[in-house]
Amino acid sequence: MSNFAKLSLAADAPRAELHDALKLTGCEVSFNNLPAGVAVPFVHKHKENEELYLIVKGSGEFFLDGEIITLAAGDCVRVDPACERCIKAGAEGLSFYCIQTKAGSLEHFTATDGVACETKAFA
Repeated sequence: MSNFAKLSLAADAPRAELHDALKLTGCEVSFNNLPAGVAVPFVHKHKENEELYLIVKGSGEFFLDGEIITLAAGDCVRVDPACERCIKAGAEGLSFYCIQTKAGSLEHFTATDGVACETKAFA
C-alpha cells in the first residue's frame, strides 16, 4: 500500500468528491463548479462538521444564517456546523473546494505536527 494517493480532476467537472477516490481518513473534500446563476437547491447545516470553502474562480453569494455575503476568487470562508448555509454562483459561475471535518477535532497543525526528515528530495 502506498503512503499517498493522487487524483486528477477535470477543470470543468460539475462536482467531484475526493473522500473515496483518495481514501481520505480525516476530512471530506469536494470540488464544485456551479454554472452562472445556479444555486445549491437547499439550505442545510451539519450535526458535527465544520466546512471550509475555498473560492478558486468566479464569484457568487453565500447565504449564512440569514445573511448574504459576496464571494470572489481567493475568498476563504469557514462555516460552523450549526450555521444554515446555501451557495449561489454569480454571472461568470463559481468554482470552489469545500473541505469538511469534525469541528474541534484538530489536535496538531503543521507547526506542531510536522517532523523534518533527513531524506533529500530535490537537487
